[in-house]
Amino acid sequence: MKIILASGSPRRKLLLEQIGINFETIIPEVDESNDKNLKPAELVEHLAVVKGKWVINKNKKPGFYISADTIVVHNGKILGKPGTTKEAAAMLNVLSGAIHSVFTGCFLAETDEKGVIQKELSFSVETKVTFSDLDKMEIDRYVKSGSPLDKAGAYGIQDDLGALFVKRIDGDYYNVVGFPLNEFYNRLKKNFQNIYDILYP
Repeated sequence: MKIILASGSPRRKLLLEQIGINFETIIPEVDESNDKNLKPAELVEHLAVVKGKWVINKNKKPGFYISADTIVVHNGKILGKPGTTKEAAAMLNVLSGAIHSVFTGCFLAETDEKGVIQKELSFSVETKVTFSDLDKMEIDRYVKSGSPLDKAGAYGIQDDLGALFVKRIDGDYYNVVGFPLNEFYNRLKKNFQNIYDILYP
């Protein structure tokens, strides 16, 4: 059974490799704009489903498809990927000394020989993250590194400097990186036993 990751995220690729999964990558080309009528957990699930089904429809081949979407939420406001260094600095100022949530939605689907979905599910995971107080010099140094620009909330918990800002996390660390490994593993074991047996014989 071929495993397909419907994501261009280098962090998700590394996490799936970390747990011993061999896969190919197809990057979805979808509109990731936020639907303000959806709650954060609903939004990330929706976007994960859209990404996964776009790749399934494009590929039209049998396989097990994995897609995901991650957002950062502070005081009810979604912080996506910053478009500029100025936006990145503004996001980090907002997160400084505060608690925010990281939501990741996942979509898993198995398709038949014609590429038709036979089984699918989606879920979301929330992790709460507390930042220490950041001064202007710390924020400027991090923004100048360029690292915040491709990450929701303008930071990566796995980065050299981003890791230094996180005072506490409540929940799955890997969810903050971009993919909730524990929940994925348990959903796989419960709902896709045939895939689980192939991956972990």
